Amino acid sequence: MAKKLYVGNLPYTVDNDQLRGLFEPYGEVLSATIVTDRDSGRSKGFGFVEMSSDEAGAEAISKLNGFTFERRALTVNEARPREERPRTNRPPRNDRYEGGGGGGGGGRRGNNRRDDWY
Repeated sequence: MAKKLYVGNLPYTVDNDQLRGLFEPYGEVLSATIVTDRDSGRSKGFGFVEMSSDEAGAEAISKLNGFTFERRALTVNEARPREERPRTNRPPRNDRYEGGGGGGGGGRRGNNRRDDWY
């Protein structure tokens, strides 16, 4: 049975092939994916590796958790199931969609010292 692993604290320069190469000495790697920001396309510094067996996954965890890779101590453990989050159909909240910015209304502008009001 395949084992999916979480790999954290990755250098931002690592790509999918380098991640795969890091885990191949410990068994067959079914997939290796770096998680990227959907807007910028840059790495978020973590990823997932799917190993072909539980034994290969356990060996990779024992050898690579805390391993220093490009001056960063990796975090490697069994991946947890993804949490479901409610989806919404509304656009992101910002001034373009919410009717404009600004706030408050009218009133006196400038120096609001009390003795200026008389």
